[in-house]
Amino acid sequence: MQLIHCPWCGPREEVEFHYGGQAEITYPERPAELSDQDWAEYVFYRDNPKGPFAERWSHSAGCRRWFNALRDTHTYRFLGTAKPGEPLPNTQRNTEVRV
Repeated sequence: MQLIHCPWCGPREEVEFHYGGQAEITYPERPAELSDQDWAEYVFYRDNPKGPFAERWSHSAGCRRWFNALRDTHTYRFLGTAKPGEPLPNTQRNTEVRV
């Protein structure tokens, strides 16, 4: 069982969390003006890197809040978590990732 660090509650077991997708994806400003192709790209097309990746997670069985996480998709290891708007550690370049 892996522990995930919730920025509000601290470390908890992974069964308490739900994946929420890629962190940088924002809802379209004018959704009524999108074509079917634009909607398909918004809904279905996501990055799928091997390595560190910024994601959204929900502590659904705890505080029920959303947070951002930097997770290595190859090892599944969480490299850091942060509240929305706060920087995430970027272990590759020793800088921060803001999502």
